[in-house]
Amino acid sequence: MLAGIMRKYLNPTAVTAATRHVFALIIGLGLGYFSFGRQTIHIAGLPALCYVIMRTINPRNIQRGVLTAALFYLSCVHYHRMMYNYGSYTLDVTGPLMVITQKVTSLAYSIHDGLFVREEELTPLQRSQAIKKMPTTLEYFSYVFHFQALMAGPVILYRDYIDFIQGHSLAGRKPLTGCDKNSGHYSEIVLEPSPRLVVIKKLIVSLLCAAMFVTFIPKYPIQKLKDEDFLHNTNVFQKMWYLMIATMLVRFKYYHAWIFADAICNNSGLGYNGVDEKGQHKWDLYSNVDVYGFEMSLSLRDSIEHWNKGTNSWLRFIVYERVKHSKLVLTYALSALWHGFYPGYYLTFANGAFFTVVSRIGRRNIRPHFLGSKRKQFLYDALTFIATRILMAYITFSFILLEFVPSIRMYLYLYLIVHIGGLAIIIIAPRLPKVPSHKTLADKAVNVSQELTNGTLHKSK
Repeated sequence: MLAGIMRKYLNPTAVTAATRHVFALIIGLGLGYFSFGRQTIHIAGLPALCYVIMRTINPRNIQRGVLTAALFYLSCVHYHRMMYNYGSYTLDVTGPLMVITQKVTSLAYSIHDGLFVREEELTPLQRSQAIKKMPTTLEYFSYVFHFQALMAGPVILYRDYIDFIQGHSLAGRKPLTGCDKNSGHYSEIVLEPSPRLVVIKKLIVSLLCAAMFVTFIPKYPIQKLKDEDFLHNTNVFQKMWYLMIATMLVRFKYYHAWIFADAICNNSGLGYNGVDEKGQHKWDLYSNVDVYGFEMSLSLRDSIEHWNKGTNSWLRFIVYERVKHSKLVLTYALSALWHGFYPGYYLTFANGAFFTVVSRIGRRNIRPHFLGSKRKQFLYDALTFIATRILMAYITFSFILLEFVPSIRMYLYLYLIVHIGGLAIIIIAPRLPKVPSHKTLADKAVNVSQELTNGTLHKSK
């Protein structure tokens, strides 16, 4: 309802940008206090600390200072939760704090990019988000606390949020002609079409996901993985099947939260992404998950791209595209630290890094052998679909179980078969006979044709 009020009655043509900032800020703070009570002090404390750092530290080091402070504050809250409420699955203040950490750190990097990095050194995403002036206090705290994405995301980068507040379209991420996005002056205001049908659809999908989770998760509790009877009296195939079903059902909890948050954003006017090739309006600019894309993915890479897309974008923005060495390891390490200190998180992300390497080697060396015909390609897709389902369950169950020893025990009861298979791919796949690519075959055909032509001409002379 509040999102609808902001879109209908507080739209950019009816009120000033400051009014929209104040509305988003007040509702966000009220929502935080209603949900967490006195713990809201942390929701306010982390961004306040980071804002002081932004205003006082040497601007050349602003990104490092804010990243260090935000992660330290978040880590303290994570540690406190572990000490006093170990293994809790209840909603607490760490969820919003994780989103706020993404916001303040991405903003700090954007300011650093805009003030101290040459445009030609920036990636397209970094260039589109670079900021050349410090946000005002109202702009900063409105961005941090705006109610649409406070509780569960998605992470909206600062310049995109300011464009939304001021009523300027960023569909397709193309700047308006003749406008300096850092100056605050624009030549036109673009009004998005009504998101009503999209919002209703997303609300229905979100409720269905919640119903799936509530109905079936009691039948497949993840804690059963610690049960001695289950461990001793089931074979490897039964254990793997249980992992696949249990982890899939847990994902419906995330689907519900993310799609519901996406609907709220759309209802306020956030998330419009232009039109597709069929002329249909798209409202997926900030969608955090693609359920179909994830569940039907054919590789680990595709699965990661469709899951928690806002966090993937944040990790790419502040780590992966900036470091020169050990990109993969550092990205997974930051992701693990951002999530907290449960051992299961680190098992998941360590396995994620390992199997990402395995997937790259396998795709590069095995896939070419299946490109000779449509039947072989279908077989390859079928095998990778099954392998991806197994791999995602094998990697992520420790993330849900949280504990180290029970996770290791489950791996041992599974005889580490997926790890062994990954090692086999790393060792054997690069030694397989190389299959010429289509480009290589075409080049050879051209060369043979040229040789035959030259030979014919020589004989005719």
